[in-house]
Amino acid sequence: MLSQDQQQHNWKPIVREFEAIVGKNNVIQRREELIVYECDGLTSYRQRPAVVVLPRTTEQVAAIVKICNKYCVPFIARGSGTGLSGGALPVVNSVLIVTSLMRKILKVDLENQRVIVQPGVINSWVTQAVSGAGFYYAPDPSSQIICSIGGNVAENSGGVHCLKYGVTTNHVLGLKIVTPDGSVVDLGGEISETPGYDLTGVFVGSEGTLGIATEITLRILKAAESVCVLLADFTSIEAAGASVSDIISAGIIPGGMEIMDNLSINAVEDVTALNVYPRDAAAILLIEIDGLEVEVAANKQRVVEICKQNGARNVTSASDPEQRLKLWKGRKAAFAAAGYLSPDYYVQDGVIPRTQLPYVLREIEALSQKYGYRIANVFHAGDGNLHPLILYDNSVAGALEKVEELGGEILKLCVKVGGSISGEHGIGADKKCYMSEMFTAADLETMQWVRQVFNPKGLANPEKIFPTLRTCGETAKAMSEVKKKFAGMEKVELF
Repeated sequence: MLSQDQQQHNWKPIVREFEAIVGKNNVIQRREELIVYECDGLTSYRQRPAVVVLPRTTEQVAAIVKICNKYCVPFIARGSGTGLSGGALPVVNSVLIVTSLMRKILKVDLENQRVIVQPGVINSWVTQAVSGAGFYYAPDPSSQIICSIGGNVAENSGGVHCLKYGVTTNHVLGLKIVTPDGSVVDLGGEISETPGYDLTGVFVGSEGTLGIATEITLRILKAAESVCVLLADFTSIEAAGASVSDIISAGIIPGGMEIMDNLSINAVEDVTALNVYPRDAAAILLIEIDGLEVEVAANKQRVVEICKQNGARNVTSASDPEQRLKLWKGRKAAFAAAGYLSPDYYVQDGVIPRTQLPYVLREIEALSQKYGYRIANVFHAGDGNLHPLILYDNSVAGALEKVEELGGEILKLCVKVGGSISGEHGIGADKKCYMSEMFTAADLETMQWVRQVFNPKGLANPEKIFPTLRTCGETAKAMSEVKKKFAGMEKVELF
């Protein structure tokens, strides 16, 4: 790769080539304009790109990437910038390829239950495009009114309904991608099963390290005959967690189950003034049941019984669409509302087995006391995907470092009980140092082989997902042992 001095010296001809592809108005270079793109939703990490390019078509993306490949310039794809792990964070002297102008819904095929979109299409637009015909797109991150499908594919995003219907990878049939050398490749297709390796599955969740998706074929679902949302409030968050395990153990798979603790409840009510969440509850559990009308009625009765057995004070229900939306609105606003609790917050994204919910929640509270920072808990309880929001003030010297350390302890706790360091936010720049907590050095080496097949020069979203020598000392030591073991074998360098 070129040195920084060489890259700086060569920007003028590179920019001229970009302008020839997308026009001068779609190439951003001015320092003050680049500030907008120096971070994603994880604002504690910042780095301005050298250039931002906004393409509109697959052909333009391919041409841009070919130029980056020719000059050995690193590039990062970015959608709406709502990611929470630093996945779209630029690196020094990099090109940011922003897909926000690629917002066309290219094809709606209701008969075969699929939609083809460009990566800049907003998540909620997909459902809006097909809801009139009785269909919807299941993955629904909290940021669904602004996050883009391309970003959802990169991070394998989930949402409220991932418990029953799965995350993004379960709803992507095929992809048109631009590889890091600028080639255009089709993965998967418009049918559920295709022969050969599942390269679609490999690409979804690869966080931009294998290329850029420019067309995405999505599976859409028929809306359920009946839907009911229950709200149960508890005097302890552990009781809410126990109810989650008991509901699943009873053979009931709700469309979604979400827990909010007292801090989150009051923040949401302060901001939204919905007057639907009891402010004195230690925790609330939102449960959505969907399916045939008779099935929903039977499951609703059983869920109410389980919640009462676990100490729920009240269980209210809503079947009217407007009332259901009102109950969910507070949960969707929880991250934004946390901004009213504290000048800053740091969110994590660990996953644990459902049966470990009561124990892990107690441990998180103990960590909160140990480090002296309040933690608001909002999470996808059904699949154990925790979102602890650590509240702090970044203007206090050393606060961010302590909060990051606390977040790391929560991730280690998740792995200790048999869970994962990410459920839907991705690894990005934020969690790469914790990959060795979950994977052995040999595991990480194998993943690197996959990346090198697609991305041999390391130009596509470098310094993401995998621990590096510069940033992760313990992991670097373990990886160096693997490199010694494989010394002399014909293979590419790890870093």
